[in-house]
Formats: sequence, C-alpha cells, structure tokens
Amino acid sequence: MEAAETGRAAVADRLLTSSLRTSYDPTVEIDWDAPHTPGAYWLPPQRSSLYGTPLWEQLSEEQRVELTKHEVASAASAGLWFETILMQMLIREYYRADPTSRQAQYSLTEVADECRHSIMFGRLIEAMGCPVYRASTVDHHLGRFLKATASGPRMYAAILIAEEILDAFQREIMADESLQPLIRMVSRIHVVEEARHVRFAREELAAAVAATGPVGMAYARLLVGRAAYTIANRLVHPDVYAAVGIPPAVGRAAARANPHWRATLRWSAARVHANLAEVGLVAGPGRLLWARAGLI
Repeated sequence: MEAAETGRAAVADRLLTSSLRTSYDPTVEIDWDAPHTPGAYWLPPQRSSLYGTPLWEQLSEEQRVELTKHEVASAASAGLWFETILMQMLIREYYRADPTSRQAQYSLTEVADECRHSIMFGRLIEAMGCPVYRASTVDHHLGRFLKATASGPRMYAAILIAEEILDAFQREIMADESLQPLIRMVSRIHVVEEARHVRFAREELAAAVAATGPVGMAYARLLVGRAAYTIANRLVHPDVYAAVGIPPAVGRAAARANPHWRATLRWSAARVHANLAEVGLVAGPGRLLWARAGLI
C-alpha cells in the first residue's frame, strides 16, 4: 500500500512539472478576432451526426458546414457543463485531502486548467456566433447530484468518460488541416492539457477501485453507466438541427438510427470503455446503459 501511495505521488509530481512546461492561456494564445475560413468545416464531416443519412444528402455544402459548427458548439456546451461538475468534485476531494500531498496539489492545478478551459469554450461558442446548448432539466439535476456525491471510482470514472470521449474528437480535429483554424487551436490546447488530467484520473481510479468493496463497486457500475449515457446524449443537442432547417426531433431520430454516427460514438468511447471494463466498472445494469447510449 505504501509503495502504491508513493507511486501515485510520483505521478502527480511529474504532472505538476509538466504543467509548468506546457500550460496555455487561451485568451492570449488564440486570436479570437481572426476571420473564419470560408467553406471550412468545424469537424471532419464524417463525424457529423447526420453524415451518410438522407437528411445529410439534402443539405447544401453551406448547410453541412453550418451543422458541424453547431455540433461543435453543442459539444463545447457539454464540455462546459461537465467541467463545472468536475471542478466542484475535485475541490470537494481537496477539502478533505492533505494539502501537502502532491496529489492534492495536482488536483488544484487541474482545477486551474479547467477554469481556463471553461473560458476557452465560452469564447469559442461566442466566436462562432452559436447559442449555448444547455443541459436538459433532468441532466441539470443529475449533474447537481454527481458533483455533490460522487467520490472514489464513481468520480474518477465519470471524469475519464467525459474527457476521453471529447479527446478522441479533438485529436482528430487538431490534425486535420482542412478544418477551421480556430477549432484546431482550441483542440490542440485542450488535448495537451487533458492528457495530464487523464493520466491523473487513471492513477487515482486504480487506487479507488482497490479500496472499494463489492457493494460500492456495484453502485459505481450503475452510476458510471448513467454518466456514460448522459455524456453521449449531451454531445449533440437536438436543437442544433434547427440551425439548418431540420426539426430537432427529426434530426435526433435520424442521428440515433445512423450507423455512421453510432460507429463514431463507439470509436470515441473505445479507449475509456476498455480501461473501465478492465477495472470492473462496465458490467451488469450499468453496461446496458453504455449499450443504450450507442457507446458499445
């Protein structure tokens, strides 16, 4: 146990050092007033929720670009929603932690990162001229419950689900030179800093799982499944379809039935699903929620 604790402290210490070398202030690093590139997509078109459907074929090229812009705004809105939850969970953990420990100090560093990321996502939505796509009433209250109660495996697994699903999209976006420069720069900053957050969460998750009994793990699997379901469904708000003249209910139904979009969801969740399944957090009723969300 002492060796494991020492190992976790060493990881946190390395992450603190890395944070000193590569942390970014998006208000300085990004030219928010730069004009957008005419005709450039905001995410690879094959990652759009309607790609390959009859609705997609009916859209003009301009409408397709516009749809991807609003889908990015929706994902950024979901990111803002979850980062607010994440920061409160980390602060709650810090409240009872040893402030001299490297893990506690890295938790605060991560909160500082997430503060900047939330500003960045807010500026991105503003720069795109899109609305903030807010959580439903149910998800809003679920978020309140999660931030107030989640700890141990439930907390770190939920963090990994949100961060790694978004990370899959952003790694692809930042490498695609055909996309809008603004979203590529936002993605690059987020990927670099989130890589540290993922490393920390995986380390803390392993320790939390080892310290959790059978009843706690059963509850964690259920809550983690619900978190996965919610995060997957928050990626594309149904109102984004109205931006290109598609009724929200029609667009959502088409996306849910779209084999291309379901393949994209599975692709985005592949890494985190494998990690959480390996530590026993994807099973039973919770696993049904992963499947219902289209993540597996």
